[in-house]
Formats: sequence, C-alpha cells, structure tokens
Amino acid sequence: MLTNWNPRLTPFRTAPNVLTLLRICLAPFLVAAVLEDRFALGFALFIVAGLTDALDGALARLLEQRTRLGEYLDPVADKLLLSTIFLVLTHKNLIPARVTVLVFGRDVGILLVAAILFAAAGRREFPPSIFGKANTAAQVSAVALVLLHRLTDAQWVTASSVFALNATMVLTVASGLHYAWLVPRRMGSTPPPVPSKVDSNQRIT
Repeated sequence: MLTNWNPRLTPFRTAPNVLTLLRICLAPFLVAAVLEDRFALGFALFIVAGLTDALDGALARLLEQRTRLGEYLDPVADKLLLSTIFLVLTHKNLIPARVTVLVFGRDVGILLVAAILFAAAGRREFPPSIFGKANTAAQVSAVALVLLHRLTDAQWVTASSVFALNATMVLTVASGLHYAWLVPRRMGSTPPPVPSKVDSNQRIT
C-alpha cells in the first residue's frame, strides 16, 4: 500500500490530475471526430488519451502527487471516455450493439455494487480484479483496432478487431460474474478502518 499521499497538495494542480482532466476534455473532440468520419484524427486522439492514462499513474508515483481526488477522478475519466466512444461507434454501425449493451450493463452493475458495499458495509475501496483489468485492456484494444480499421484494410487489423470485440464480450461477462461472486464475501467481511493515506492504484476497472 502506498504511504506518501500528500494532503497539502492542491488536487487540481497536480500533474497526474491535470492529465486526467485532459483525458476528460479530449472526449468531446474524439466524439466529434468519429461522428464527422475523421477517423485519422479520432485514432490519434484516442492514442493520446491512452497515453495520458498511462502517464498519470506513473507521474503520481514518481512525483509523489497522489490525491484523494485522483483516486476517484481517474476511473471516472476512463469510464467516460470508453463508454462514450463505444456508444458513438455503435451509432456509426462500427461496433455491434450487443457489445455496447454488455459493456454498459457491466459498468452500471459495478456502480450499483459499489454503492451497496458503501451503504451496507461502509466500504469505499473496490479494488479491480484480474478479469476487470483484462476487460479494460480488451475494450481499449477493440476501440483502437476498430478506428484503425477505418484507415487500413490490412487483414491483420480486421482479424484483430474481431478478436478484440469477442474478447471484450467474454471478459465483460466473466468480470461481471466475478464481481458478483465477490459481493457476498465483501458484505460479510468487517469493513476496514478509514485510511489516512490513499492508494491511487485502487480503482474500478
């Protein structure tokens, strides 16, 4: 567990949180690019958003700029970006509706579970599972490959995008079932004391 959270930092001025806010600000421009069929720009913006996601965690550790705001803001930025782009790509008939329905259903379910855990057991932390991490990776890969497929007809891109979409569906169901399996165990366990430090790696994925 990380122990160097600095409560004196101004949350909105730390480098990791600035990158997270940048990722949120990129979402409308990414949506506009895809809706206008500017897929090269959309692909570039999505890659930039992915880089900010990778950099904010690394900078938080290197600069010791972990904040409570960042703990909650980072997963919100991830979900906002991915959920929005899945909706837009489905609207453009580039991603099957069943994939987006599963992604949204799983995310809504996890939010409800987190609310139940907090209300019933006083738990604020909801650490990701291996299935959740794999599902996020599959979603990011699927979106990137679908956008790339609009720029090239290379066979490996076509095959990889189909594989990534299928993996997204499988891992979405698997991670959802795994979280459902964990709920009774978390409900029955003693809630931990309120931490004085924040572990920015404990995030919903």
